[in-house]
Amino acid sequence: MQALLQIWRSRELRNKILFTLAILAFVRLIAHIPLPEIDRSQLLGFLNRSENQVLGVLSLFTGSALSTLSINLMGVGPYITASIIIQLLTKMVPSWEALSKEGQQGREKLNQYSRYLTVPMAFLQGYGMLAILKSQGVLFLDGPREVLTVLTVMTASSILVMWLGEMISERGIGNGVSLIIALGIIASAPQQIGNTISILEAGQLVNIVLIALAALATVLVVVIMNDAERRVPITYARNLVGPRPVGLDTYLPIRVNTAGVIPIIFALSFLTFPQIVAQLFLSAKSPFLVSMAETVNRLLQNNSYYALIYFLLILVFTFFYTYIIFEPKQTAENLQKRGGFIIGVRPGTETKQYLSYIISRVTLIGALFLAIIAVFPILLQQVSQIQTLIIGGTSVLIVVSVIIETNRQLAGQLTMRRYDAMTAR
Repeated sequence: MQALLQIWRSRELRNKILFTLAILAFVRLIAHIPLPEIDRSQLLGFLNRSENQVLGVLSLFTGSALSTLSINLMGVGPYITASIIIQLLTKMVPSWEALSKEGQQGREKLNQYSRYLTVPMAFLQGYGMLAILKSQGVLFLDGPREVLTVLTVMTASSILVMWLGEMISERGIGNGVSLIIALGIIASAPQQIGNTISILEAGQLVNIVLIALAALATVLVVVIMNDAERRVPITYARNLVGPRPVGLDTYLPIRVNTAGVIPIIFALSFLTFPQIVAQLFLSAKSPFLVSMAETVNRLLQNNSYYALIYFLLILVFTFFYTYIIFEPKQTAENLQKRGGFIIGVRPGTETKQYLSYIISRVTLIGALFLAIIAVFPILLQQVSQIQTLIIGGTSVLIVVSVIIETNRQLAGQLTMRRYDAMTAR
């Protein structure tokens, strides 16, 4: 209560929170504007099919926008896919890699490239979704003009939501895109709980208790792993000031889960994109393309293969994103410039190699943690035969991680304001 009172008394912090809540409410409003020409009975039948893995992934990004076939059907999915492509190209194109090392200005330039790429990605993914819905008799759009109109509205909605997420990050509290995704998950929770209650009425009490315990254990492990870190002791050069030498002994914190929830979001986007593209080629004239599309669909609709690919993608993206955030070479150079060193390790190349060794070991633990948490609900689903919580583990992981990160930002804002108040006195 004391923290809430301090937040409310701070006009700037209060306005940030109210601004964030207003934007999130507007995003949820957009999610309830439906597309035209929808067959509701066909839609319900289509959504209830367990083999539609792509729908489970899309619901993660859009919440109830999927069940209502909203104009915000794609959510922030195209923006996330575009960000993945830009970050991959950053490591492949030397000029872009140099741009990423130019500080805030370079990162802003790369973010601008991601925004540009979001537009064609939204058109491509949107057209794929319309093709899926039309093939299943869910949407009835006559002629290319209607298709182009609906596709333009869906793309504009996705771009708008992307922009609103960035506005939250700049002028509000928390990471805007992550908050929008978490809000979509929370919005879809009542429906999942209702479906689970209906199973409880059917007499599967043991399975429900098993899932509830798994959810609580997931929350506990996520909280522990988010705070876990390896502390590397750092000593800075000591100077003689007065009768005693003055120096500083501190540590370099290396978080076990440095990448946070980003690898899971990347992996989900990476899995969604080929499924949507495969739907486009199912009606192609080339037998080879049709065969390839059918192979992709069969592969990703098989839960065992899906879980294996999902597991491996999370491992890859965790290492990839961690080394983007924490570069051993740059960290070693910064320590050497500031007169810092690790005891028993020479500055420069040896420090870089030592940090790389530590990061690889710590990141392996974090990557396995993320992958197991994400894949475990799929395995639990096979054991319990309950289909109502298809992506429950991923949902819990994202929501808990976003809440923890937002809480940290809020605590940091409060600490900064206390410090400013003490300094003013």
